[in-house]
Amino acid sequence: MRTLIIFLSFFYLQSGFSQVVLEADGPGDTYDLISSVLAPGQNPIETPDCGHNAFGDHIDEIFDEELNAFVFRFHIHTMPDNDRCINFDRQRNEIKSYSPSPDNLLGVEEETVMYKWKFRLPEGFQSSPNFTHLHQLKSVGGDFSSMPMYTLTARKSNPDRLELRYAETTSQITLIQTDLAPFIGNWVEVRETIKYGMEGTYEIEIINLNNQTVLLSYNDNAIINWRVGGEFVRPKWGIYRSLNNAQDLRDEMVLFADFSIEELDLVATNDPINQEDFNVYFNAINKSLCLKNINNKTELIQVFDLSGRRILHKEKDARNDLIIKASTLSSGIYIVNLKGKGYSQSKTIFISN
Repeated sequence: MRTLIIFLSFFYLQSGFSQVVLEADGPGDTYDLISSVLAPGQNPIETPDCGHNAFGDHIDEIFDEELNAFVFRFHIHTMPDNDRCINFDRQRNEIKSYSPSPDNLLGVEEETVMYKWKFRLPEGFQSSPNFTHLHQLKSVGGDFSSMPMYTLTARKSNPDRLELRYAETTSQITLIQTDLAPFIGNWVEVRETIKYGMEGTYEIEIINLNNQTVLLSYNDNAIINWRVGGEFVRPKWGIYRSLNNAQDLRDEMVLFADFSIEELDLVATNDPINQEDFNVYFNAINKSLCLKNINNKTELIQVFDLSGRRILHKEKDARNDLIIKASTLSSGIYIVNLKGKGYSQSKTIFISN
């Protein structure tokens, strides 16, 4: 049977192949679903199950009539939930990317990443006066890894408020805060775009999905978004709250949906004339990808499907022509990406047997 191969060059890629989406698909196997996207074969979930196993899984899925889709439900209980049976003055129910995650889920220096997700705080939601984190961007490696770089946290006050917090090193400041009331009982969508680096940029916008009202907006075009000694930055979502004033809290069920991580501006230059092209084709006889004229800047060769999931990866050696075994590739469209420091180039390849 004839094999049809079509490939297209992308010299300047603003968005696309690197987007990874985590969506609820219905009750059952929720932990497996989360792990399959954020860290296949690993455990990117931090729940209080160890100290409260009688309850069952603290993250499950339900159908939401407003979104007309399945969503993730995060449970937290004032008793006996804690922080992974490690810390007992706080409690944590979060998902994350981390070191075993695919490279395109980890923010690195000079890379721009957009994070998107939806969440809904229930009616009567109660915040701690200390912290009730819903989202964090945390640097891994170096001396300041214990302090989140950016934090979206709810706080008991008069009135209760939602705060965007930032730390360049070990000390946090509040960049912006707003009344929490408009968030209660409403589905909201968050779009957060960050350029990682010593000359970084940051932008966040949260809108009410019901009426498209902007509830929080902030941007900074000159902010330090990298820690000395840092290896990468990872996102976290869920409920992470202090128990120092447990009397202010109650059992909560916070809903999340449609997590997305998308790398932007992957190529260091937008001038295609100065880029060295590479060629790729699929050999259907021995089920392999053949790459020719690989740029010397390349450090890693990756293959993604259209959902953004990394299917294959291989570190480049001294050769500029490589053959990569690809027997696991079924018919479909894939993206072959060459990536190095300050360099990324991609081609799509369509395989039909």
